[in-house]
Amino acid sequence: MTATIALVDDDRNILTSVSIALQAEGFVTRIYADGEAALKALIDNPPDLAIFDIKMPRMDGLELLRRLREKSQIPVIFLTSKDDELDEALGLAMGADDYIAKPFSQRLLIARIRAILRRSEYVGTPQGTPATDAQGPLTRGALAMDPARHRVTWKGEPVTLTVTEFLILETLAQRPGIVRTRNQLMDAAYQDDIYVDDRTIDSHIKRLRRKFRQVDPEFDAIETLYGAGYRFSEE
Repeated sequence: MTATIALVDDDRNILTSVSIALQAEGFVTRIYADGEAALKALIDNPPDLAIFDIKMPRMDGLELLRRLREKSQIPVIFLTSKDDELDEALGLAMGADDYIAKPFSQRLLIARIRAILRRSEYVGTPQGTPATDAQGPLTRGALAMDPARHRVTWKGEPVTLTVTEFLILETLAQRPGIVRTRNQLMDAAYQDDIYVDDRTIDSHIKRLRRKFRQVDPEFDAIETLYGAGYRFSEE
């Protein structure tokens, strides 16, 4: 099935050039010039993946992501200015799956898109339709994960995760008590030899903890071992 990519950017040149490049690779594109114009369309008719610029008039990318995450978990890639490290960290903390700094290579952007779409197929489509039943449910103490349906519960309560968050948590939960280094978590969540720095994984871990603590304020199953990595504890 042809994947649909939504592009949200107030720079018409970027919208046009990226849209042409994606169409040449076989994607269907939808373009929006600002966050306000995009929000309702993204919720009512979700694409397979969305790409947001952060700095836009009327509604910036961070606010668009915040409001979108109230209704949808479609994968999102942020486009950021080269020096906006704070914006990158905020975007990841709010639930973005990836970010790319401007100016960027269209080849790199397409590689990131394909990697995220493959991860989406593994855990289920953004709309929730199971992509495969090859991976069975996983239960570890109070945690239950169903990769085919992209469902997670903690003590019976649902926890909504992005694709990247799901894959990181699944990697930790597959072998409770075993320390996973940041590199191992990067390999699980980001494929195709795409470079991702340490703080990206740290940001995803912080958001995972925050989401579980909204369900259970005493959640402490994801442990940090300083200088080594992270592990999942069933205790």
